[in-house]
Amino acid sequence: MTTHTPTEHLDVVVIGAGISGIGAARYLTTGAPSKSFAILEAREDLGGTWDLFRYPGIRSDSDLYTFGYEFKPWRDEDAIADAPKILDYLREAAHENGVDARIRYRHRVLSASWSSERARWTIEAERTDTGERVRLTCGWIFCGSGYYDYDAGFTPRFEGRERFRGEIVHPQHWPEDLDYAGRRVLVIGSGATAVTLVPAMAETAAHVTMLQRTPTYVMPVPKRDRLSSRLKKVFGPRLGYALARRKGIAQQRAVYAFCQKYPQAARKLIRRVNTRLLPEGFPVDEHFNPPYDPWDQRLCAVPDGDLFRAVHRRRASVVTDRISTFTENGVLLESGRELEADVIITATGLNLKVFGGIALVVDGRPVHLPDTVAYKGMMLSGVPNFAYAIGYTNSSWTLKVGLLCEHFCRLLGHMDARGYDVCRPEVSGPEMATRPLLDFSAGYVQRSIDALPRQGDRLPWLTSFSYHSDVKLLRADSVTDPELRFSRAEAARPSAAL
Repeated sequence: MTTHTPTEHLDVVVIGAGISGIGAARYLTTGAPSKSFAILEAREDLGGTWDLFRYPGIRSDSDLYTFGYEFKPWRDEDAIADAPKILDYLREAAHENGVDARIRYRHRVLSASWSSERARWTIEAERTDTGERVRLTCGWIFCGSGYYDYDAGFTPRFEGRERFRGEIVHPQHWPEDLDYAGRRVLVIGSGATAVTLVPAMAETAAHVTMLQRTPTYVMPVPKRDRLSSRLKKVFGPRLGYALARRKGIAQQRAVYAFCQKYPQAARKLIRRVNTRLLPEGFPVDEHFNPPYDPWDQRLCAVPDGDLFRAVHRRRASVVTDRISTFTENGVLLESGRELEADVIITATGLNLKVFGGIALVVDGRPVHLPDTVAYKGMMLSGVPNFAYAIGYTNSSWTLKVGLLCEHFCRLLGHMDARGYDVCRPEVSGPEMATRPLLDFSAGYVQRSIDALPRQGDRLPWLTSFSYHSDVKLLRADSVTDPELRFSRAEAARPSAAL
């Protein structure tokens, strides 16, 4: 049986207590201190991705000088850090800024309905511990839930899967009691999760095999950034961190630009590095030479070349082939070769669930996301007072989130100064061409591309993936725009209870 508690009104509701939601909350405390807000988090703890995933070796694939917040220096010596260190950092950031007291755990948002007459959202949430329904209203929603489905990862259908006599595990649902020491492990996949799992499991497994249909670009990065560490020692933690962050941003930009402008040269360079780190005579072109250009999909970073080191030590191996069927003892490949295993890890990717799967309704009409267009990469056409945070796919996620949060707080200030209640992006001219929101060929994106909002062919409807362009658009430029409509609803007067 479900019951409704009295309705509470807040200025802003932040959805999600991961890296985006915690960042948004901190920016609200400093950039819009008069606003009342709370964070609704479906899970039992903060951290989002960094608390959800528990598989061996889980770590960032971006340096923490750029993946960390601009307002909180990263003090650890490891530039590429594991999940426990990142989680500690997020907890510190939440506590130091009073954000942890604003988080309401076990609150899963089910729906949000907008009333133009009253200029407010009505949010329906479920208490995941009791099943109780909770209703509250707010002037704005800031969705920091990312775009992954936290309930289930992606696993393709494998013929004969039920025949396998060993254990099959998806990394998103890692069992705490899984013992793979001294056992043969087969990891299916070659993305960021797979290249993390293989060297980590190879430390104690009898042998780990990475089975991939298609190679991925893999590059070693230093786990510790000596120059950044030196900058912190010379200039102190805050200025040194700021300088290290600038260096990291410039480095990411240069690598991406080089790969985009000179893809063949980038391909040759990556191959040369791979060849140097792999055993002599290793078939590099078979296993590490993708059919696509660098950064058509995300380039996988391996700290200190740990994946290559595991292969060099013969603790791990790579096989490029397709699965014909699972067998009692492993998998049979299309080539006729059988790979035997005691444990199979299906590192086959994630599913997307945009905005946490929340059902959005505007004035009684359900919002069909593919019919909307992204405004400045942070709002949706026709959807009032709704902002979201989606970071970069070609750089550190948090770089964009910080800029979005700054812009959001400036937008709130602009509305307060002029007495506006409503802010709604509207495309002027229906003839504007649109294209997919995420111009990225990764499987998890392509599987869900038709369910995502679109982006336009001109500003402010283009979704930028350039930090320097976004600094101009989101930090330097005005929050106003001819295609951003402001208004006031006379009926909008927050009340203590309904």
